[in-house]
Amino acid sequence: MSHAKSVRAMVFLFAAACSLIYQAQGAHAQSTAKATDSDEVTQAYLREHYTKYEYKISMRDGVKLFTAVYAPKDTSAAYPIVLTRTPYGLKPYGVDQYPVPRGALGNYAKEKFIFVLQDVRGRFGSEGVYVHVRPHNPKKAGPHDIDESTDCYDTIDWLVKHVPNNNGRVGLMGISYPGFYTSAGMIDSHPALKCASPQAPIGDWFVGDDFHHNGTFYLPHAFNFFANFGQTLEEPTREEYKKFDYKTPDGYEFYLKMGPLANADKTYFKGKITFWNELMQHGTYDEFWKARDIRPHLKNIKAAVLTVGGWYDAEDLFGAIQTYHAVEQQNPGIVNVLVMGPWAHGAWSRTPGDQLGNVNFAAKTGEFYRQHIELPFLKQYLKDDHNVDLPEAYMFETGTNQWRRHDAWPPKAAREKSLYFRPQGNLSFEPPKEAAGAFDEYLSDPTKPVPCIPNIAVGMSQQHMVDDQRFASSRPDVLVYQSDVLEEDLTIAGPITAQLYVSTTGTDSDWVVKLIDVYSGDYPNPNPNPAGLQMGGYQQLVRGEAMRGKFRNSYEKPEPFVPGKTAGVIYAMPDVYHTFRRGHRIMVQVQSSWFPLVDRNPQKFCDIYHAREEDFQKATQRVYRSGDSASQIRVLVLAP
Repeated sequence: MSHAKSVRAMVFLFAAACSLIYQAQGAHAQSTAKATDSDEVTQAYLREHYTKYEYKISMRDGVKLFTAVYAPKDTSAAYPIVLTRTPYGLKPYGVDQYPVPRGALGNYAKEKFIFVLQDVRGRFGSEGVYVHVRPHNPKKAGPHDIDESTDCYDTIDWLVKHVPNNNGRVGLMGISYPGFYTSAGMIDSHPALKCASPQAPIGDWFVGDDFHHNGTFYLPHAFNFFANFGQTLEEPTREEYKKFDYKTPDGYEFYLKMGPLANADKTYFKGKITFWNELMQHGTYDEFWKARDIRPHLKNIKAAVLTVGGWYDAEDLFGAIQTYHAVEQQNPGIVNVLVMGPWAHGAWSRTPGDQLGNVNFAAKTGEFYRQHIELPFLKQYLKDDHNVDLPEAYMFETGTNQWRRHDAWPPKAAREKSLYFRPQGNLSFEPPKEAAGAFDEYLSDPTKPVPCIPNIAVGMSQQHMVDDQRFASSRPDVLVYQSDVLEEDLTIAGPITAQLYVSTTGTDSDWVVKLIDVYSGDYPNPNPNPAGLQMGGYQQLVRGEAMRGKFRNSYEKPEPFVPGKTAGVIYAMPDVYHTFRRGHRIMVQVQSSWFPLVDRNPQKFCDIYHAREEDFQKATQRVYRSGDSASQIRVLVLAP
């Protein structure tokens, strides 16, 4: 992504006209697209066919939530309600002010639903106190015991009783943060809630979503988001956030010069971004984070559920898959569908979905999803239109680029196999035969961390999820293991487990594992090819994930490494559904930095959020590959 596009994507989060425009670049940012004559539904169409109403709906504790309702002017029939709850605002405010319709409002206005958008408690037009990822309260003794599930329940109850011409059925949906509010809202479902679609929902903000992955800190993502979203506005329904000025297009340069994480507040935020300081105070998986894990609370759901995610969602891929599994395990017998496509964050709602970065998917997957999955789901449960047959898992297989239907996820036919690290950088399903003690090593220097992308960007780029890794494979601080040329297609489907046996001369270290599809040398270039891309030998990132070594045994109680002593670092990487084609190779890269996507580990056991410059040190890292210490990645393979 160009710097200009990256910046525009970040800015739009804070000027969004409608919370159903879903997030794109960096931290929960939203689409930059503007209305054009070619839009399916325009402002003019919306104004002609829908009447906008604004209400303040009282919750059980008396707090009033600002709610905008778009009702069809055609009153010849009763219509179902499609509700989205958001922390991003509903600008423009005022019954005569219509937004550029996006998301469900833009995609399905011609289908005639009653579209309802609501500012969540404490945001923009709503009263009350805002709490990030407000913890669910499973024990409610009175009207003042509220959470997002009660706010949603009370909202639905009011809507079906007071909005004219509704048919008594409600659908709940949202992407990313609104996806979290969808997940929360379907807990202890209101009887009128017939379907819910949490899309890229936040599941756990320490283990796998957004700002932390396995204890590592996603620095540009968190910095971008809170530098803007964390601002306090005197008139939030009228004011816009002030864009943070990086004074450079190069995030690698910016964050390296910033130095230790403590300098973010000292130099830039100066105590004004409250939640940033809360992040810095909770560097382990303590009660603060555990309370914000919504997964154990996804119970008593009566609505049909459609959970949606993107294979290349840099923000909430973990949340989508984990939400599906939690709903499946805790709500037996309900309709529970998982959809995963080749998408960046929220792209299924707003793009054709045919390409990401340099990778082409040979199909308009976003359009297919909207017309053949999402809309039929809404119509089935809200309008009794049963012309839909959704499987348990509707999954897009990358590599071969085709939709697949499965009755379970991961597929029941998938079998676990291990790809072992072998001598001379080989990668094989055959276990090593060398005597114990064989290893490869590299020097990790936190003053020269491995870049996360081959170009520059000020924020977290969407394209990094499929970027060409040839820039990294040539670095001396990146280990590379590569298979022979595949003689047949090889399909992996489901989660990946990185199983490393390592030692370090330091007392802490990050471990980054990347699974890569190496294209054949004669892979065709795009035509036309204005950028002059050379796709032969392209090293496409299929999945990459980092682990902070001190959390290898517990997120609650970090442990130092004993210098020079072998230790196991085993962690789950998010699911994939990818076919490595005949003529391609499989590659695995291992490194100890991924900057600035992941903050720098000083390689000294300490509280990294309060580390000093002198804490950062070089370390020699060893990855063992024989005997009882045979490093490998475990994958689920589908038989041909």
